[in-house]
Amino acid sequence: MTFGEKVKEARLAMNLSQTELAHLTGISERSLYTYEQLGTLPRKSNIRKLAEALHISVSYLLDDKETDSQSHIDEDIFLAEAREQFGARGAKEAQEVLGRVSSLFAGGELDEQVKDVFFNALMSVYIDSKRNAREKFTPKKYKKDTR
Repeated sequence: MTFGEKVKEARLAMNLSQTELAHLTGISERSLYTYEQLGTLPRKSNIRKLAEALHISVSYLLDDKETDSQSHIDEDIFLAEAREQFGARGAKEAQEVLGRVSSLFAGGELDEQVKDVFFNALMSVYIDSKRNAREKFTPKKYKKDTR
């Protein structure tokens, strides 16, 4: 299934019109039409918005052979949280961490459940480490007054 077909299928499964999806995502109806009907691929930020609004993973949308709409959804949530808390740079670092760790499992025979536990622990450690670093290294003049 193509990107556009997956978007349309997920939109219809949620009983959303293109207009409603446009309002949810901030993407124009015209753009949604081109994604669904003409096979146009959007920029990364719009792919992410669509995945979040439709409750499906980015990897599902981008991989024509992927059939599991929840494939790698935890990673998408992790990257969105990193982006929200630490900006684009934090999200990029988080993506690099995931890429490096994924290579550890290349060709391995680990159970998917074990991989999920490992990735969830890694994501939690990453977020906690970034928060601690922010608290420790942010100059006092930039910290919010908590009195």
